[in-house]
Amino acid sequence: MATARRGKTTAAPDAAPQTRVLKKYPNRRLYDTQTSSYITLADVKAMVLQGLSFEVRDAKTNEDLTRAILLQIILEEETGGVPMFSTALLEQVIRFYGHAMQGVMGAYLEQNMKSFADLQQRFTEQSKGLAFSPEAWTQFMSAQAPVMQGLMGNYMEQSKSLFTQMQERLQQAGQMFPAMNAFPAKK
Repeated sequence: MATARRGKTTAAPDAAPQTRVLKKYPNRRLYDTQTSSYITLADVKAMVLQGLSFEVRDAKTNEDLTRAILLQIILEEETGGVPMFSTALLEQVIRFYGHAMQGVMGAYLEQNMKSFADLQQRFTEQSKGLAFSPEAWTQFMSAQAPVMQGLMGNYMEQSKSLFTQMQERLQQAGQMFPAMNAFPAKK
């Protein structure tokens, strides 16, 4: 339930968090309607890291620009430091655009990212409360090699299972709709 105070809407303590609206103006500036101030991409990145729900809207057309802003943040991260994506991986992702598997690949990657995030959270919870110097952390991690191998093994098994399920669904779809088999795969 939302309540109004001095012209602003605030959420009641038991209400679900509202989606924060950011407006993007033609001068390329982002305006946070909740704080009534201009923000930077670094601020948007901080919102993502905090897990805040938001959307970016064009100030004139109200078009949803959230994905474009998130991709811009990824581009800055990739060019500004140690990249996460190799050139080969980026090339492979590009090859899936326009391919019959594009939608399936997106869902597969999303499920894999969720599984990996769950794995990361479990590891973080297991090491909570431990204050380490860089040297102690290195020793801890080398002692954790068997644990990490087990966790990564579980992750890889989940990933393999997701891929197998995807293949089975595609085979079922091919049996239900034989015309799908008439289209050759792009190379």
